[in-house]
Amino acid sequence: MKAKLLFSLFILLLFGEMQAQDIKINFKGTGAANDVDSVTVENLTQDISITLSGTDTLHLSGSVGIPEIINPAGNGLHIYPNPAAGICNITIDAREQGPASIFLLNIAGELILHERVNLSEGGQTFSLSDIDTGIYLIRVESDSYSYTSRLISMNQSSGIPKISHAKSGSGSGKLKNHNSSIDFAYSTGDILKITGKSGVYRTVMMMVPTQNQTVSFDFINCTDAANNHYSVVKIGDQIWMAENLRTTRYRNGDAIPGGIANAAWGNLRTGAFSWYNQDSVKYAQVYGGLYNWYSVNDPRSIAPEGWHVPTDAEWTALSACLGGVNYAGGMMKENGYKHWRSPNSRATNETGFTALPGGYRFQNGTYDEIKTWCVWWCSTSSGSTLAPTRAVFYNSFELGRDLSDKRDGFTIRCVRD
Repeated sequence: MKAKLLFSLFILLLFGEMQAQDIKINFKGTGAANDVDSVTVENLTQDISITLSGTDTLHLSGSVGIPEIINPAGNGLHIYPNPAAGICNITIDAREQGPASIFLLNIAGELILHERVNLSEGGQTFSLSDIDTGIYLIRVESDSYSYTSRLISMNQSSGIPKISHAKSGSGSGKLKNHNSSIDFAYSTGDILKITGKSGVYRTVMMMVPTQNQTVSFDFINCTDAANNHYSVVKIGDQIWMAENLRTTRYRNGDAIPGGIANAAWGNLRTGAFSWYNQDSVKYAQVYGGLYNWYSVNDPRSIAPEGWHVPTDAEWTALSACLGGVNYAGGMMKENGYKHWRSPNSRATNETGFTALPGGYRFQNGTYDEIKTWCVWWCSTSSGSTLAPTRAVFYNSFELGRDLSDKRDGFTIRCVRD
């Protein structure tokens, strides 16, 4: 009876997938690089993400995410027998030597088993045993490849699933085609943030896919003098950094003074920077640095080669492209509450700008508003002591504009020349 119910469920799933309007997306690179090393896909609407090889095909589906029983041509994961009676073999074609993870998930996407293994290059076989009755997803991931396939188990007894190494093959056992089709949950209208990586280059693209297509990443160098590499995103006719600046050096290699005490900070009339609360470990990588306006105006240039700190007019052009200041902030903010305080009003990040609330350093040297405000400098001056800034807030979806004291420490985004 149990097997009959399972078979019926399988037929229903198959029929549902046959009726689904699936979308397949491939990837290529242009500009500074033609090869795509990896692609990270974030479904911002459903708050899920996946990373796949740049040679893989992204398969968007409204189904739960259980892929085809028969592996597509070139998939380096083979399961037999399938359906199985509680035990089966998993053969993995490892593209290169190194660590990998084997995941077993149930039909609800819950993790049942995770085994970390060290694979030799070529084919190797593992035994998966004591699998209870059900439909499962088996996924193999390493830094350079990932494979996915479905398993049906008709085991009449229950146990604790386990994986053991069975045998290894040689390089002659490798498959010639390593491209895989990777399933990812998607409903019509979902917003996808897709980041392509090739070496040091990272390009962000925003999509609401409706049909099969090839995504072309325009890879552009955005590397500062401290050798930090930044993601970039095109919004309208402008290309922006998709991260806050975190350099500690001017373009000519000179150090930007940092580690300045509170009492001394407000007396400066030359360039300086700080990490929030002077804590680089906790804040630098995510939120970037806090810079006074004098560092923005320094002739040695704080921006990466080929980039500059935007003028007041360039910020205005960005907000106009997004429908005006009344709506732009929500479209620019990273969605969710990983970095933003609730309610993070109307944050959709549909631009890919991914604004993060790095707070600020006041002219008296104190710090405030981490996770609630993000304020960016303009390169434009407005008198001897003030300069324009733009800001987004946790409780608003506007892109604010103000005139701020040049001694304050704010974040910086750069725009391409």
